[in-house]
Amino acid sequence: MQHWFPLLAAILVSLACSYRRVALRTWSALTAVAIVAAGVLAESHWLATSITFLVFALVAVPLNLTDFRRKRLSAPLLAIYQKITPQLSPTEKIALEAGTVGFEGELFSGKPNWNQLLRQPEPVLSADERAFLDGPVEELCRMINDWEITHELADLPPPVWEFLKKNKFFGMIIPREYGGLQFSALAHSVVLQKLASISTTVGSTVAVPNSLGPAELLLHYGTKEQKDYYLPRLADGREIPCFALTGPYAGSDATSIPDYGVVCKGEWNGANVLGVRLTFDKRYITLAPIATVVGLAFRMYDPEKLLGDVEDLGITLALLPRDTKGLEIGRRHMPLNIPFQNGPVRGKDVFVPLSQLIGGPEMAGEGWRMLVECLSVGRAISLPSNATGAARIGSIATGAYARIRKQFGMAIGRFEGVEEALARIGGYTYAISALSRATAAAVDRGEKPSVPSAIAKYHATELGREIAKDVMDVHGGKGVILGPRNYAGRAWQGAPIAITVEGANILTRSMMIFGQGAIRCHPFVLKEMQATQLADYRERLQAFDKALFGHIGFAISNAVRSFVLGLTHAKIGSAPGDKYTRRFYRKLNRYAAALALTADTSMLVLGGKLKFKEKISARLGDVLSNLYIASAMLKRYEDQGRPVADQPMLAWAFHDSVWRMQMALDGVLRNFPVRPVAWLLRALIFPLGRREVPPSDRLGRRVAAILCTPNETRDRLAGDVYLTPNANNPIGRMNALLADVIAAEPVERKFLKAVKTLAVKAYDYNGQLAEVEAAGAITSEERKLLERVRTATFEFISVDDFDPRDLEAAVKHGKTVLRSVA
Repeated sequence: MQHWFPLLAAILVSLACSYRRVALRTWSALTAVAIVAAGVLAESHWLATSITFLVFALVAVPLNLTDFRRKRLSAPLLAIYQKITPQLSPTEKIALEAGTVGFEGELFSGKPNWNQLLRQPEPVLSADERAFLDGPVEELCRMINDWEITHELADLPPPVWEFLKKNKFFGMIIPREYGGLQFSALAHSVVLQKLASISTTVGSTVAVPNSLGPAELLLHYGTKEQKDYYLPRLADGREIPCFALTGPYAGSDATSIPDYGVVCKGEWNGANVLGVRLTFDKRYITLAPIATVVGLAFRMYDPEKLLGDVEDLGITLALLPRDTKGLEIGRRHMPLNIPFQNGPVRGKDVFVPLSQLIGGPEMAGEGWRMLVECLSVGRAISLPSNATGAARIGSIATGAYARIRKQFGMAIGRFEGVEEALARIGGYTYAISALSRATAAAVDRGEKPSVPSAIAKYHATELGREIAKDVMDVHGGKGVILGPRNYAGRAWQGAPIAITVEGANILTRSMMIFGQGAIRCHPFVLKEMQATQLADYRERLQAFDKALFGHIGFAISNAVRSFVLGLTHAKIGSAPGDKYTRRFYRKLNRYAAALALTADTSMLVLGGKLKFKEKISARLGDVLSNLYIASAMLKRYEDQGRPVADQPMLAWAFHDSVWRMQMALDGVLRNFPVRPVAWLLRALIFPLGRREVPPSDRLGRRVAAILCTPNETRDRLAGDVYLTPNANNPIGRMNALLADVIAAEPVERKFLKAVKTLAVKAYDYNGQLAEVEAAGAITSEERKLLERVRTATFEFISVDDFDPRDLEAAVKHGKTVLRSVA
């Protein structure tokens, strides 16, 4: 037996080196020493030791001889790689090069450096940003009556529009030198969350000018003249912008827009100038009906070669004042009774000078790059923030309602079926609020988070829709009957809007998250692809050799780490955190390695076909997404001082994410087209089978209890949502009542017991209270508390009703409309 010790030592040392990711030469030296030492100490036969050492040398020596390795191994592999690697289109190259890579790159590495995450500064608001949130934003929320906006006016009231302009809500991203607020991405996010918590219409209206649109594009690419003229006017609301990208024939496939502009000479302000004659048809354009300046994406052609030798210049962006001759802003769209201003924009033979191109003539044809670079910033904030605000207020409202609403003599929040829904609401809200915070912080660090923005857009809106569904289910009839008292119905109606806009979620999940992440976040794939583009063969071979053998070591390491961490169920390995969270970091180490291994194998085996295996790509994207979300939750927990009271929320959301990762990987392996490869991967990733489970009922009960009781965790979950108990905020009033409801519960139990034991004769509630008080079963103060709570809670369990004539179609100015309901 001892004759096998040198071989065993070589294997064990190689596995340890792969697990730890040591350098090639370090592995070679350690393995050589281990073979010799094992042979001597175990007194193995010299022949067994020699054979083991010889086999090892035949592998190690060529790998360590750099010139030999490049000529004999890397050169032929480079030739093969260049043949089999699919060529990226120019638009794909732009998309891949547009963003930056942050901590998501560590997650894709299979061995995350958690210190990189934990060293990131905690995102905090400045004094000016906090003052704005507590001042103008609070005042705006007091002005908002969402029923008036969504049903009576189908628009914001004039005083709200004026307030938005006066207080520069449309200029949050514009620098102070141009009259804007110059807020951080975090402040931008928190403002949108607070507005979305009282009205998704107002939230959307404020989000768009501060997201992808003329202001963002001008900041990055505008000429000095364009910035000096437009930015001050956009900041104070003299100009209302919209951006026209989507059309009937090009939605998600923005690079195929049929809208075009032809370079020519034409009339502009009384002069004959060089410009572009535009023909376009756009729809779904937010703020278009009231916009004073329209940003337009089109394909630019120069058939007469007036600008140079290129005829098809590519996608270009321009600014069109509303009074531009031929520009037609159509009638309004009505997006699911969430009446933010939205409509079509059209034009035929509309002439604008080249000075109206964003960035001037020099930026002709650069539109796709401009859009992709700006899109990641806007998508990282706007939709995730609106979804987070709606989720947060939904959590607070549903927890309070579940405690107030009684059935069968107890609060509905104590029923296990309702507990289950409350747990999802609380857990998902914890997850997406951490995700929204993480992507805003990334923008503030100067990143252009293309992959995290796709993750945030998809998962915040998808989980937001799940939260809205559970909110509706818990509220029952209260959520179904629309009216001024209904604070849940519009969020449910509008949930599909966020799912659809700024890149439909099916596309985002199936193509974008992993499609971009596999190349952008992978430590070697992009380097290998870039190496093949080098003109000089020697440089190309050197770069490819370095990336290739780094990639090989990376793949072996991830296979070893996946197997070891799967075999130990992630019980081993270095990890940060405290005693409670260290196990969470270890689980993420395991699934990061599993993702890296599966992604590498998929790209190697399927090659260019992986691009069309959208279900596999989507599931791999789910793993990356949940790794990122779980990391964001842990960072949030650390930043907030590791509050023990928050542990049930963190644990529920974390276990849900890990379970989703496991099931996504299992879905990849069950459907992987090359079955022997799938069997090998399963043995490495799940050596003991699938052992992750969804959050337990016991844990869900603790999360539900947090939502139904005033406490610090619930306050942190609420964040800065609008909870002031004024006349137009039923959730604020209900939340303020919650403490009294809880104080009344033991008194109510005592009262109900007395009603049974004292044979109370009265039928009505007040009469029963009087009899029970007279009998001495409750005190006068206790009776007043029950009366006060009974009266107050009636408002929140009541629903609206209308005169039938108010709901009939009426004829106004010759058109059928719905009567306004006062």
